[in-house]
Amino acid sequence: MSSLPFFHPIQDDLQRVEDLLQEPVPDQHPAITGAVELLLGSGGKRLRPALVFLSAHLCGADPDVALFAAAGVEMLHTATLVHDDLIDGSLMRRGAETLNARWSPAATVLTGDYLFARAAYLVACTENVRLVRRFAETLMVICNGEIRQMFDERGKVPTFQEYERRIYAKTASLIALSAESGAILAHTNEAAIAAMRTYGARLGLAFQIVDDVLDFVADEWTLGKPVGSDLRQGLVTLPVMLFLEQNGDHPVLQRILTHGSSEPMVQEAVQVIVASPAIERSLQVARNYIQEAKEALQLFPSSEYKAALLDLADFIVQRQF
Repeated sequence: MSSLPFFHPIQDDLQRVEDLLQEPVPDQHPAITGAVELLLGSGGKRLRPALVFLSAHLCGADPDVALFAAAGVEMLHTATLVHDDLIDGSLMRRGAETLNARWSPAATVLTGDYLFARAAYLVACTENVRLVRRFAETLMVICNGEIRQMFDERGKVPTFQEYERRIYAKTASLIALSAESGAILAHTNEAAIAAMRTYGARLGLAFQIVDDVLDFVADEWTLGKPVGSDLRQGLVTLPVMLFLEQNGDHPVLQRILTHGSSEPMVQEAVQVIVASPAIERSLQVARNYIQEAKEALQLFPSSEYKAALLDLADFIVQRQF
């Protein structure tokens, strides 16, 4: 289980999630069982189930019911990774082979679909119609965001609003769902539910921006994938956007964005961006989101769970992985 100190109040809850996620489903094909073990054992932080439980305890929800929501959001996250890796053609994640590196596209897609269905089943076990509806809405946002990105022109430099919408769909929407789930299950007031949703959304936006920064400044072993992966795919993230604001005519970046990249070009682009103010400026945007996330918690009384949520927010912009 996680050694992160802000997870300590919910260690037992997280262990129960782990057990439920690994619980065999009757008549489940052994290939799916093996895939689930592979995917869930690949070193995820369990951020999303942790948010469900911290929110549930903060708002007074039954942790036995929250268990199903926590497992459901983690299974949904896992399913999205299966499809993401196939769409991106990624053969490695967190230093391990992806499912599509081992299986055919058809088998990979069907496994991802099965995990989506399993996630929906787990959330339905809460017997909370509002949460099931929010789960479905979030899945629609995630898929719509993927389609939007797929049909965008390669190398297109987005506006900040377009970038924010993209990373909300990709990452923040599910983190927002996780954070509000506990409040929904507690049947608390609308202000508290909205506050937890805001906390999760801002946390998720910051989380993805830090990921986009780490794609430039972390090493390949830490990332579990090559440095500069987004640039190779023609995906323009915040560090590139902020670099281009001051270096719009940089020849290497312009060539990558308009004609595609070679490995030496990507390496050169990574070096010039890392050496520029764009990295620190990107992190400052993430810190601003974190401040908004923490402010959203002001209406809740002090508790160990609120303290954990505040510490988690600080960790998001300090992490190195």
